[in-house]
Amino acid sequence: MADRSARPGRLDTPREVRRPLVKRPSYDTDRFGRFAEQFARFMGTATFLLYMTLFVVVWMAWNVLAPQHLRFDEFPFIFLTLALSLQASYAAPLILLAQNRQEARDRVIAEQDRQADARAHADMEFLAREVASLRMAVGEVATRDFLRSELRSLLSDLDERTEERRDASDTDGDGSA
Repeated sequence: MADRSARPGRLDTPREVRRPLVKRPSYDTDRFGRFAEQFARFMGTATFLLYMTLFVVVWMAWNVLAPQHLRFDEFPFIFLTLALSLQASYAAPLILLAQNRQEARDRVIAEQDRQADARAHADMEFLAREVASLRMAVGEVATRDFLRSELRSLLSDLDERTEERRDASDTDGDGSA
């Protein structure tokens, strides 16, 4: 009988992690990302276009005007095409990396803006409720004009009562004499 422990594990069970034969090179992704952003930023400038134009013009002039034995790239300029293709093949991924980093920053900023908007909205709702409650409270508070009118009516009621008492005391005093 065969030993069961020698058999490989089940197909739905992952194998133990194997060590790679060659250690992969490590690099600082943030530093490389900053380099990619600086490179992409430089490639989008007029300075880069000017340098690139000068490079191509000098290359073509040298290979057309120089003596035959000093030329290194003849008319179809295949070597120049190769150099420009190589430059483009490196530039494209670096530009994409820079765009991805910018997109990640924009996403974080958008999330922070959303949170700030939510806090501001909550604050505005709170303040609106507070203003409404203050309006209701002020509606129940007696105003100066209302108090004056009430005091005037009370004063006139007191004046009427004192006059009635005087009249009653005068009639009582007149009837007893």
